[in-house]
Amino acid sequence: MSGKKTIRIGCASGFWGDSADAAKQLIEQGRIDYLVFDYLAEITMSILSRAKAKNPDLGYATDFIQALAPHAPSLKSQGIKVVANAGGVNPEACRRALACKLGEGWNIVLVEGDDLLPIAQRLQDMGICEMFSSAPMPAKCLSINAYLGALPIVEALQAGADIVITGRCVDSALTLGPLIHEFGWKNSDLNLLAQGSLAGHIIECGAQATGGIFTDWRQVPGWENMGYPIVECFPDGGFLVTKPEGTGGMVTPATVKEQIVYEIGNPARYLLPDVICDFTKVEVVDVAENVVSVRGAVGVVAPRELKASATWRGGWKLFTTIMIGGIEAADKARRVAEAIFARTRRMLAERGFSDYTETSFEVIGAESTYGEWARCQHAREVILKIAARHTDKEALNLLAREIAPAATSMAPGITGFAAGRAKPSPVVRLFSLLVPRQMVSASLSLSDGSKVNVQLAALCGTADVGEEAE
Repeated sequence: MSGKKTIRIGCASGFWGDSADAAKQLIEQGRIDYLVFDYLAEITMSILSRAKAKNPDLGYATDFIQALAPHAPSLKSQGIKVVANAGGVNPEACRRALACKLGEGWNIVLVEGDDLLPIAQRLQDMGICEMFSSAPMPAKCLSINAYLGALPIVEALQAGADIVITGRCVDSALTLGPLIHEFGWKNSDLNLLAQGSLAGHIIECGAQATGGIFTDWRQVPGWENMGYPIVECFPDGGFLVTKPEGTGGMVTPATVKEQIVYEIGNPARYLLPDVICDFTKVEVVDVAENVVSVRGAVGVVAPRELKASATWRGGWKLFTTIMIGGIEAADKARRVAEAIFARTRRMLAERGFSDYTETSFEVIGAESTYGEWARCQHAREVILKIAARHTDKEALNLLAREIAPAATSMAPGITGFAAGRAKPSPVVRLFSLLVPRQMVSASLSLSDGSKVNVQLAALCGTADVGEEAE
């Protein structure tokens, strides 16, 4: 517990691939105490699992190293601590890569224990099903990772970490952890935990809270220098949302409210590992230009289960695009797609392959997204997107070879193909499940290589997680 009256936390990444300019902006202009990076969506875990399968030294968010390393002197001089879920499915490799760039003098602590692949058979034997579809668990998973909460991050900071690297954890825990550490909040301070979780939820998607993808987008200035979000938090749980001065974007009650309702399901029952949140009584008030006050989150005892996400190999996919011009371009594109699939289905059957497991095509430029409500009927230039899935890679290689012949054997006006012949790639699918909290054993890996266990079942009730969990 620091005794500070306020803590300022800035978020420099809302996803893997966010702007490399965000960290620099927050460090140089944000007057922050903590810098957090959120990288891990479910699809990102799939990508990282594939990367680690190819190379055991990968499987983490490589952007993190590139974003942080150039600013090491500024982080040191300002005493800014860093919390990031950049570890993905390989936190140790992430630490090695970062330590190599930063050099000596940094206490980098890992949060581990989210990896449940070693107990996959136990989960199978328990008959655990997919939490949304009730489908049985795949026979072989590439990865299984539990969503950890803030408590391991708190322990890492109490161990003196300059930088905390986690694997899978809920996005908001990256902010809640520092607040618990700095203000000495207890597990029983449920409303404070809910407010801290809300602060983390508002900034976890980066510039979305500062006017990015805002409904009234014409009102948002300065896209070329978009400001990234900062929460200035108080010991009583209240906080302000703002951004660095002189940056683009905007912070208003409307931009903040849009982010509050983003991806939370039921706002009266938002389930997280540390607390169940009720956001229905939250008050968002404009207090100054680009400064908004947020209060009123209510907390309930945490659920007895943790959500986990598994990935598994589900066949192969192929995707390509064809450019088509001239009159009746959209109609030609639809006919080309139908013909390519009909031709290759016949060829697959002749060669003893099964049918595609899934096919799709879209005509970009003819409002395919709108289906029967499309208004554009006479486009003279379109892009045809063709995609297919199959259990056999060679079946999709056959499809790839049959795309180019469309230029001379089908409709006139095919003017090009994107990036040459397409290549099949593996399909990695998501399987979401619920795991009893006592089956998850979190720990810290300290800089000296020692391990410290972290108790996750400190305070939880009997609530079922259900489908509202993050």
